[in-house]
Amino acid sequence: MASIQKRISKDGKPSYRAQVRRKGSVPLTMTFDRKTDAKKWAEDREAEIRQGKHFPYAEAKKHTVGDAIDRYIKEVLPNKPKSIELQHPQLLRWKKELGIVCLADLRPSVISEARSQIKNDDITGSKKRSPGSTNRYLAAFSHVLTIAMKEWGWIETNPVLAVSKYKEPPGRNRPLNDAERAQLLDACAVSGNAYLFTIVTIAIATGMRKNEILQLKWADVNLEDGFAIVYDTKNGTSRKAALLGPVLDLVKVLRADAGKEAEFLFPNDSGKKPLDIRSAWEFARKRAKLEDFRFHDLRHTAASYLAMSGASLPTISEVLGHKSYEMVKRYAHLTDSHITAEVAKMNKKIFGS
Repeated sequence: MASIQKRISKDGKPSYRAQVRRKGSVPLTMTFDRKTDAKKWAEDREAEIRQGKHFPYAEAKKHTVGDAIDRYIKEVLPNKPKSIELQHPQLLRWKKELGIVCLADLRPSVISEARSQIKNDDITGSKKRSPGSTNRYLAAFSHVLTIAMKEWGWIETNPVLAVSKYKEPPGRNRPLNDAERAQLLDACAVSGNAYLFTIVTIAIATGMRKNEILQLKWADVNLEDGFAIVYDTKNGTSRKAALLGPVLDLVKVLRADAGKEAEFLFPNDSGKKPLDIRSAWEFARKRAKLEDFRFHDLRHTAASYLAMSGASLPTISEVLGHKSYEMVKRYAHLTDSHITAEVAKMNKKIFGS
């Protein structure tokens, strides 16, 4: 027998919970935004049960959450090399919390409770996991269930989709001001690491991530036209990074000093791997007296300079290598003067002085 329950969220948005009860079995439950979708789903499930065709549910009774996570780690995660280090422990944490739960019994409420437990983990001392970090855990688990649904046929729907994400604070934005930039470059110039000044200058001038810079190879650099192809990006797509003016001059000096067989622009002592600059960076940061500043903030610095120079948000997004410009909206206020100037030019053209 099917039933539909209307629910109202805290923000006033309605949802409809469809439930199909069967004698001697766990009820089938799913939540929808529209009542018509909920009714259709319930009617389809009832018809499948009458005809003995509800195979997805039968399959879900055969496997646990732990089974799904184990198979995902074995078959799917190896194809995501950039995600293994981060997602493997995330998935094991979900397995610890829900591993023995049968997929047929996995409900949004069960996932929500487990999510709360994960959020309350002690990370360092009494510090709990942040809302953003917890949302990343939820996303990793969601993909496991999506694969179990679409590719393995173990479940019919992904119940994580009915679980709300935590509200995250605005993205960090800690750019250097002009005085701090000069202090940092001065500290890098006297560093015991001969590459640090060039690396930091590239970061400020191009907005490239630290690993993108350190992974650069001479085969990816075009000194004549002044650009580098960045392959090892966070979002998996390649892009061009402009090497202009002083930055290009610094890279040309590197090329002149590098041996013909050199592979990386910034090699370690063996020349076979990229350089590790953690110690040199930290020493330079402290020497420059920069508080609450990370290497990644050089990327924010580049974006801020672009915005103040009149670059549009889509342009900033393209330079930084974001798939969309949602991430660069934090710099929108810096483009206000540019937008005002453009509107003033338009008005002058239309109406005259």
